Amino acid sequence: MKVGLVLEGGAMRGVYTAGVLDAFLDEKIKVDGIIGVSAGALFGVNYASKQKGRTIRYNKKYIKDKRYISVRSLIKTGNIVNKDFAYYKIPFELDKFDEKEFEKSKIDYYAVITNVETGEGEYPKITNCEKQIELLRASSSMPFVSKMVEVDGNKYLDGALADSIPYEKMMELGYDKIIVVLTRDINYRKKKRSPLTAKTIYRKYPKLVKKINTRYKVYNDSVEKLKELEKEGKVFVIRPSKDLHIKRIEKNVDKLQAQYDLGVSDAQDNIKEIKKYLKR
Repeated sequence: MKVGLVLEGGAMRGVYTAGVLDAFLDEKIKVDGIIGVSAGALFGVNYASKQKGRTIRYNKKYIKDKRYISVRSLIKTGNIVNKDFAYYKIPFELDKFDEKEFEKSKIDYYAVITNVETGEGEYPKITNCEKQIELLRASSSMPFVSKMVEVDGNKYLDGALADSIPYEKMMELGYDKIIVVLTRDINYRKKKRSPLTAKTIYRKYPKLVKKINTRYKVYNDSVEKLKELEKEGKVFVIRPSKDLHIKRIEKNVDKLQAQYDLGVSDAQDNIKEIKKYLKR
């Protein structure tokens, strides 16, 4: 039996996922594979490296630091999340990521990225976070406030544009039991937005524009299909039990802590059922 873990993104809402995963570490919930999207990909690595508390720790510590996430960084570099500080200085110097433990876990780890030319999702396997940090950065490069990330001659943006909740990909990979961690409550559905912004900014990439402008429908359809699979017992879903109204770029450390704590408590409330699901 292969157990897969699917992690939705959502920028700072992703600290909910961090809380869920830290509870999983406490309860020794083990998985064979992970597919992370955007913040899900970034924060999920700390589960594989067994660094409980790391995600909430460094986010609370640096969220108000202009070197981390700021309009100043957007103006100066084209990225609201500063590349050098967020993806290199923090994990390599200030709050070190445990690469050895990540590799020791033997978890098959995938990040979702969106190819801007094709508009399609790609699922590169991450075997070394330090060497493949640009792929993780690509997965979490939010449209409109991030530059495209070039890897091996191709340009990429946020994986959520192509596949926000990649449970179907996890099934395709042959996983028998799938746990999905969402960062939105059960009532959330995306709303249609004006197509003009994407058409204006990404006019050179028509397939990407189409993907951005139809994302709301694809996402909502995906949520409905997921609910059916959940009822059928084919997947186990953990989602926020309440909406704490966390912004994508949330600067309030108390709100971040509350979102993380909610993830911990929701996971703990579901632990018995998760274990039953995995044994079934």
